[in-house]
Amino acid sequence: MSALALSVLLSFVSAVAYAGGAIVQEQVAASSPGDQQYAPLRRPGWWAAVALNGLGGLLHVVALAYGPLSLVQPLGALTIVFALPMAALFVGRRAGATAWRGAIMATVGLAGLLSLVGASDAQSLDTAQRVAAALVTAVAVVALMIAARAVHRHPAVRSILLATASGIAFGMSSVFTKTVAVDWTGGVSAADLPSLAAIGVLATAGMLLSQASYRGAGLAAPLATLTVVNPVVAAAVGITMFGETFRYGTTGTALALSCGVVAAGGLILLTTERLAREQQRTAAARPARAESLPSGPAVVVPGSVPETVPAARSVAAAEPEAGPAERLLAALGLPEDVRGPLPVPSPRTPLDGPEPALVPLVSYGPFYGGPCVPVPAVDRHRMRVKS
Repeated sequence: MSALALSVLLSFVSAVAYAGGAIVQEQVAASSPGDQQYAPLRRPGWWAAVALNGLGGLLHVVALAYGPLSLVQPLGALTIVFALPMAALFVGRRAGATAWRGAIMATVGLAGLLSLVGASDAQSLDTAQRVAAALVTAVAVVALMIAARAVHRHPAVRSILLATASGIAFGMSSVFTKTVAVDWTGGVSAADLPSLAAIGVLATAGMLLSQASYRGAGLAAPLATLTVVNPVVAAAVGITMFGETFRYGTTGTALALSCGVVAAGGLILLTTERLAREQQRTAAARPARAESLPSGPAVVVPGSVPETVPAARSVAAAEPEAGPAERLLAALGLPEDVRGPLPVPSPRTPLDGPEPALVPLVSYGPFYGGPCVPVPAVDRHRMRVKS
């Protein structure tokens, strides 16, 4: 097998490993509680995802050793295309037509953009440039995390922001890795320790942010955002700080910008598809919530079919009609504590005998702000009322 064919094979296996790691991360994020959205350290699946991502990165580096950068880097964009059928096959998560179009657009745009980046002589960054790059990266990542927290009610937007922060962290870790590789002289010196620390911090932050980006947003949108932002950030730094350029001069620059637009359009399609799915889920949940509201008690009439009536109607039906005394008290606007409820007769049958006389229960407490109005009794004995 030639070196070129081996690099292509390793690039394909690397993309499959990255896709498998992303699928496992999304499954772990969907089943983890909210306080473990960044680092579910007690989940074996999360460590399996870390191992898969590490394997993908190692195979990508080996592929770069056997093949040209212009071939290996675009093949890394196949992670999105591999992830969708693998998710449908292994976890039963099928992507719609819009998600497929967005994934293909993002992959084609990214592959075209990376293939147009030309190589240059190996260059490194001085101390001031490294400090500036680290500070700008930290500010950008923290700002995106704050924005993601502010839009936590919209999982799709929050996911895109966190995936963008993760892509920036991974891309800048690649920049510092190249700097250390250029300065490598056969051993680690004290001057390399800050760059090695930056690589470790940025790689860890990228992993944790990518894990959080999969929570509540599915697989396609955060994975595509991470896959696009990571190499684009590295390529942008290479052009601005390492002296790299696009191939074919002005024509290549225009083609690279067009590829960037195509990749951005794919990400927009993936995001809008996820937002539309969330809106459909919310709209479907509203009728179910309305049906789950409690209804009024069932009114059963002898010899008829039980009927469930609304709560307002059942309460109104249970209240007896107010008598003349009660209507008079209500018209006077008296406090509730001085009114006495009239007794409600219970249902009786002819076998129970004659119905006894009803005596209304009336309170003769003090009336504040109104006259004292005694209510006449309906019994046979006279009652003397003193006010």
